[in-house]
Amino acid sequence: MNWRRIGLGVGFVVAAAAVWLAFAATGYPSALKPQSAAPVMLIENVRLVSMVPGAPEAEDGRSVLVRNGVVETVGPAGSLAAPDGAVTVDGRGKTLMPGLIDAHVHVWDEAELAGYLAHGVTGVRNMSGMPFHLPLIARIEASKILGPDMITSGPILNSPGANAQANHLLIATGEEARAAVAQQDEEGYRLIKVYSNLYREPYEAALDEAQKRGMGVTGHTPEGMREEGMPYDKPFRIAFEESLGRGFQSIEHVESIVWHGLRDDLDEETMRALAEKIAASGDVVTPTLIAHDNLMRVAQSKGDYLNRPDAETVNPVLRKIDEGTYVFWSNRDVTEYGLPHRAFHLKATKMLHDAGVTLIAGTDAGIFTNIPGSALTRELELLVEAGLTPYEALKTATVNAGGALGFEKTGEIAPGFRANLILVDGDPLTNVSLVENPEAVILRGVYLDADKLEALRKGARQTSVPRSARRVIATLMAL
Repeated sequence: MNWRRIGLGVGFVVAAAAVWLAFAATGYPSALKPQSAAPVMLIENVRLVSMVPGAPEAEDGRSVLVRNGVVETVGPAGSLAAPDGAVTVDGRGKTLMPGLIDAHVHVWDEAELAGYLAHGVTGVRNMSGMPFHLPLIARIEASKILGPDMITSGPILNSPGANAQANHLLIATGEEARAAVAQQDEEGYRLIKVYSNLYREPYEAALDEAQKRGMGVTGHTPEGMREEGMPYDKPFRIAFEESLGRGFQSIEHVESIVWHGLRDDLDEETMRALAEKIAASGDVVTPTLIAHDNLMRVAQSKGDYLNRPDAETVNPVLRKIDEGTYVFWSNRDVTEYGLPHRAFHLKATKMLHDAGVTLIAGTDAGIFTNIPGSALTRELELLVEAGLTPYEALKTATVNAGGALGFEKTGEIAPGFRANLILVDGDPLTNVSLVENPEAVILRGVYLDADKLEALRKGARQTSVPRSARRVIATLMAL
């Protein structure tokens, strides 16, 4: 197969290979050792935010019975009897709601799983497949390691151009595209991710091949080959609208929609019309407002934001790769371009919401300085800043994401749904930030109390350069 590839700098590859050879593989954080689910659990006297469509936003005085990791019954407090041997949880003064789902992450290492769980994230969609991801998912599902529910795309499909990156599989023809999709299918991936510079022929072929194989597609809307003068002086080769209604599981990044769909013209009327087109197509959008917002925070703080608490939980190999990017944004003046775009991204997100577009919350966690776990709370805060209510924002990370991404029976608290739940001290419908540090997390019926969550926070810091370097090299070798 004549697939085009792009590698990391020779210096980094040599350094990473040296690390790989010099160190044995290390284990994952001990906080991720699996523990047994309670056969029966009764959660009593909670304020329930069920996220069930048509249900009240919140219901006081409710109890939830969980059996074998699945919600069995929901009823008034005191109405459900706890069988002998059941674990009973007193939720008085607490809010029970579905666990959060981050629809756009990049998982590099097991330590990140601890960060997600510690902050109430019980489901993630990984958006750049590497060889270790499918075995990791199998380990999670077999209860050999504690981790959020996880789905993954295959390796990113792109063509040579301005946005080509080291971990992209670069393809330029329809034949190469079909071969790439076929290989990902054979390896066990059920979702392909396409990227900005993908040329028309491989893009169309990849969509067709994925449909034939019953695979999903997600990612950036491809623009085609980038030419000088695009987008300001001449349009992209592939118009944004050509991707609408093509079966995308979700379209990623409001920032990319503004760039591709509006040709970076911050015109509100044009954006409002585009939002109506997206709504009519039925396509789902993952805004990832935090991705651009964190660039602005680094620039405005002259780099201090890179050293905030928990920043060290971002993968150490990625931080090494991104050193140049950190320096660039730490010295960037964002007054004329970046900050006006930030404000427009918020407006555009509200326009999408008002038009009826289904939004799902994603963070690009694991990239740049987007912290696994807590980044999702930052995204929810930005959605509220954009004009969504806290309840509407929380829907993007629960029922909306569960339905759009194919997580089975997840994102609601109702009989038959998986018991992925969080117990929050206070009212997240008044203050959405409260979900960042839940009192307890219930993961497939496993009760993670305050002590366990603290252990997971510590585990998120137990990153491993050797472990991560091995995986980066394995990824490059597999492309």
